[in-house]
Amino acid sequence: MKINSTQVLNFTLSSYLNKDVFTYFFFMILTSLYLIIVGSNVLLIVVIGVNRSLHKPMYMFLCSLFVNELYGSSGLFPFLLNQILSDVHTVSAPLCFLQIFCIYSYASVEFFNLAVMSYDRYLAICYPLQYHTLMTSNKVVFLIGIIWFSSILFVCVTTSLSASLQLCGNIINKVYCGNHSIIKLACYDTTVNDIYEYVAASFTVCVPVFIILYTYVQILKVCFSGSKQTRQKAVSTCTPHLASLLNFSFGVCFEVLQSRFNMNSVPNIFRIFLSSYFLTCQPLFNPVLYGLNMSKIRQLCKSLLLSFAGKCGVQDEERQIMN
Repeated sequence: MKINSTQVLNFTLSSYLNKDVFTYFFFMILTSLYLIIVGSNVLLIVVIGVNRSLHKPMYMFLCSLFVNELYGSSGLFPFLLNQILSDVHTVSAPLCFLQIFCIYSYASVEFFNLAVMSYDRYLAICYPLQYHTLMTSNKVVFLIGIIWFSSILFVCVTTSLSASLQLCGNIINKVYCGNHSIIKLACYDTTVNDIYEYVAASFTVCVPVFIILYTYVQILKVCFSGSKQTRQKAVSTCTPHLASLLNFSFGVCFEVLQSRFNMNSVPNIFRIFLSSYFLTCQPLFNPVLYGLNMSKIRQLCKSLLLSFAGKCGVQDEERQIMN
């Protein structure tokens, strides 16, 4: 019996494990991870926002990256925590497509943001004297706007095409909703969806990767012909960026492999980890990486936390005196 898209009101997520003694243990681990992700990213956003000395292009792009980590993790973690404690692992169709939109737009923004950050480092290292002329505050705002607008536009079309499909099933073999999982449930030809998905994915991945490769080739040329100070500057600013790019790229590759190939022979818990790696480890990895690597951010974070702790201590003393 064929089921069209208007009759599919709920999707069943079949990859969740049955409730056992470890359920609440996993719940506590995921809750702790989510609290760490929210706390660390919010802290760095606040530090960049309240310190005028950090109102520079590099830190503005970092701020956009941290906002995206909050956005992406919030599209997954509350949903996972609710599903882990549920007896029936179903999700309504509107919520499923909303989650697809959040996760895919997060991934697109991440790639474009990393590409713009590499372009910024390219200008700073290869054209240090003209940097402030080439990378103005208006240009920073324009680039961040393009990152978010283009990503949202591409994913809106992707989600709309999938939502209009006629479906012959409602079982998704994952722990969250994925666009390709919906396409595999379609009753009829999905050529348009497949073509657009490949075009959008190619643009989202290939364009940023090309920008990153080009900028790093130019940076390497300058490093080899430049002074020791130039090489040290390049290493200190480019190392965390490359580490972040590689971590996210591996995570996305895991998700693509898990979505498009039959991995039933792989243990379920391992498949769950691979498919959610880029949504869990990247938001945790970036604030730690940049917060620890950049001394200016590290010092300002320490100052902000000490100031907050000092104010709390003063308020406690005042309460004790009043009592």
